[in-house]
Amino acid sequence: MAASDFCEGTGRGAAGLAFVPCGLSSATPGHAHAPAGAPARRREVVVGGRRVRTVDIHAHCGVPEAMALMGLTPAPALLMADVSVRLRAMDAQGIDVEALSINPYWYAADRDVAAEIIRIQNEKLAEACAANPERFVAFATVALQHPDLAVRQLEEGVNKFGLRGAAVGGSVNGDELADARFHPFWAKAEQLGVLIFIHPQGTAELERTTRLQGNGVLTNTIGNPLETTIALSHLIFEGTLDRFPGLKICAAHGGGYLPSYAARSDAILTTFPERCPGTLKKKPTEYLRQLYFDSIVFTPEALRHLAAETGPGRIVMGTDYPYPWTSTSVDHILATPGLSDEERVAMLGGTAATLLGIA
Repeated sequence: MAASDFCEGTGRGAAGLAFVPCGLSSATPGHAHAPAGAPARRREVVVGGRRVRTVDIHAHCGVPEAMALMGLTPAPALLMADVSVRLRAMDAQGIDVEALSINPYWYAADRDVAAEIIRIQNEKLAEACAANPERFVAFATVALQHPDLAVRQLEEGVNKFGLRGAAVGGSVNGDELADARFHPFWAKAEQLGVLIFIHPQGTAELERTTRLQGNGVLTNTIGNPLETTIALSHLIFEGTLDRFPGLKICAAHGGGYLPSYAARSDAILTTFPERCPGTLKKKPTEYLRQLYFDSIVFTPEALRHLAAETGPGRIVMGTDYPYPWTSTSVDHILATPGLSDEERVAMLGGTAATLLGIA
């Protein structure tokens, strides 16, 4: 999802949040709707005969009051959904806990406006989690275009509002996350020991050309995973992950294309050594096992390969709710061959619960 892709919803959610269904059914294939008027029953996920708690690390929401400060208004058909709509969808899919995040749309905002947007959003996220503490946790929002402000917002989000880390874009107004001006933010994230969820914002430099025009929504289909690939590659090659080895970073959409072709990053060290100063402490592929990745890779073979490249303990379940990329994230993990029960439990929620401090 790009920053501008705020979709239509239905009704007003708790704490002023816009929970936007975008046409996603609350039923999962093989799990019928409850009869009209009857409460939906939560799907219980069982692995090896044991009920396991599932955690969705990749779930979107929005705060209309904050968006209005950027001149963004809901589409005419937008209806703010009651939280019960989202809970029914979670119950049908077998999702016990969602980690809420808001894609940055405020990176062009000046300091005062950005500060107000973040204040409103983090307060509303905290309220939503407090209203349903067993079902929701949230990532703080930060104005990363103002790094010193982002440092304070991250600290306040975690220590004051009880948020579990931060969600950031894959770049900031064309600047890479590995840029030295963001080092204070990474240092604070490392100090706090919290997870940073990187979600792409598209590839603006390509969108200014005709390369991604035409059919197929290539700005999203290709552009989003490409931006994540670029962001992670810079974090590796510019030494950010060496400088801050304790960082906990989760990349959306399975890390983009990087895990599928990561060995080329190793080969570049010998193919063009003069372009790769010998400052890295490890081979580029080894840094994949220092990162975390969501499970949105669409086929069992793709998930099996991601686990082989990164280690199964580095994968956490994601749905991209409310965007209808998938409604079967649980079954995706259960159906992937070659995983042990312990590995499935970790992917379904065990790893995320540890990263997010879910007791």
